[in-house]
Amino acid sequence: MNNIENVKEAVRITVDALADKKAENIQIIDISEISAIADYFIIANGSNRSQIQALADNVEEKLAAAEIFPKHIEGYNNANWILLDYRDILVHVFDKESRGFYDLERLWRDGKLVEASEI
Repeated sequence: MNNIENVKEAVRITVDALADKKAENIQIIDISEISAIADYFIIANGSNRSQIQALADNVEEKLAAAEIFPKHIEGYNNANWILLDYRDILVHVFDKESRGFYDLERLWRDGKLVEASEI
């Protein structure tokens, strides 16, 4: 992804893909001004292993249709925390217990919480 509009479009696609598969508590955090690792964190959770994998699969499928491919995917087999690294966007799909334990929203609270409608 090269420019801000491409990144924002990828965020929109990701959020829609998560919502399509009934992800819970989708959060978008703009970390562009506080970190060089990415521009956005997208955090969501599912209720079981199958749903968590389906959420990750749908994100990957929808972004691939837009010719956006992950640099790295981690945690797919265990499915308690799947990380999809799209360079400018890091997508975190958790089970409820792991999301509460790692509490990325608190760790990255200096970032700006963004509503999907603002993207």
